[in-house]
Amino acid sequence: MKILVTGGAGFIGSAVVRHIIENTRDSVVNVDCLTYAGNLESLISVETSERYAFEQVNICDRAALDRVFAQHQPDAVMHLAAESHVDRSITGPAAFIETNIVGTYTLLEATRNYWDQLDDTAKQAFRFHHISTDEVYGDLLHPDEVLEGTELPMFLETTSYEPSSPYSASKASSDHLVRAWLRTYGLPTIVTNCSNNYGPYHFPEKLIPLVILNALEGKDLPIYGKGDQIRDWLFVEDHARALYKVVTEGKVGETYNIGGHNEKQNLEVVQTICLILDTLVPKETAYSQQITYVQDRPGHDRRYSIDSSKMQRELDWAPEETFETGLKKTVQWYLDNREWCKHVQDGSYQRERLGLDSEKIEESK
Repeated sequence: MKILVTGGAGFIGSAVVRHIIENTRDSVVNVDCLTYAGNLESLISVETSERYAFEQVNICDRAALDRVFAQHQPDAVMHLAAESHVDRSITGPAAFIETNIVGTYTLLEATRNYWDQLDDTAKQAFRFHHISTDEVYGDLLHPDEVLEGTELPMFLETTSYEPSSPYSASKASSDHLVRAWLRTYGLPTIVTNCSNNYGPYHFPEKLIPLVILNALEGKDLPIYGKGDQIRDWLFVEDHARALYKVVTEGKVGETYNIGGHNEKQNLEVVQTICLILDTLVPKETAYSQQITYVQDRPGHDRRYSIDSSKMQRELDWAPEETFETGLKKTVQWYLDNREWCKHVQDGSYQRERLGLDSEKIEESK
């Protein structure tokens, strides 16, 4: 099987590519335009495999996509390419509309054009797997909003959409496009919605890697509001296993929610990182003393919680990492890979690898 993975140089995408190349016999075509968050250094372990190919292509470029499909003849698409940082979507929503909505539309049309030309057997086997987020559902009741002992709701595959940010609204739109291409054109699509991912190779603008690196550098550890926002944390390698299960065994037209079964308040996450660092890299004062509180961001969802029982029931998947084991592995990885962090932030590896000049790297940020 040959799988075209969009956004395969990103955080989750690179985990998916590594999983496929290292644990299966399938081939991967990695399609990524290499924005600031895409980093080929995350794929060093697989880039020499004869089953791996890289195409530096923007998913909004229809002609380039048509060429990639014609050249590589994939059996499935896993669509992970997206702008994904909520804060950036608030200050600059246009890029999110362009990539997440227009890019998904362009990819769907390129895929449909390719799929229409396949023979009946290949058409039947083909899959378009769209990877989305739990943020499309909006937020859920917080424990401090209900009576003690009341059972709190979770996101189900049937939960209605109520996105709160430009990012989540753009992802909700892309989800609807994917389902419409199934209903209207018969393109065999599947959608997954995941909870917050964490783990190795995460760009250092997201909460967990940012806190780890800021702590080590003696900087403030900023917490929005009171830090009582609750997220369900999913180790990225568990997510990669789940996504491969879906694209190979999932049912066309279905939605699958993928969660880590780890609801934690943001403040608790930061405090846990500090405790781990206190043990691994001790200093005179506790890292928790670097915690600061900043003004909450607009439209900040208070609680997410994924019910992933459908994944376990129908596809025999469950997360292997607890939050404690996964977080320890993550902190240790960042301690052991400070050079990767430096390269991904300054773009030096990308420049050396592809001959990109510093101005283009800076423009993409």
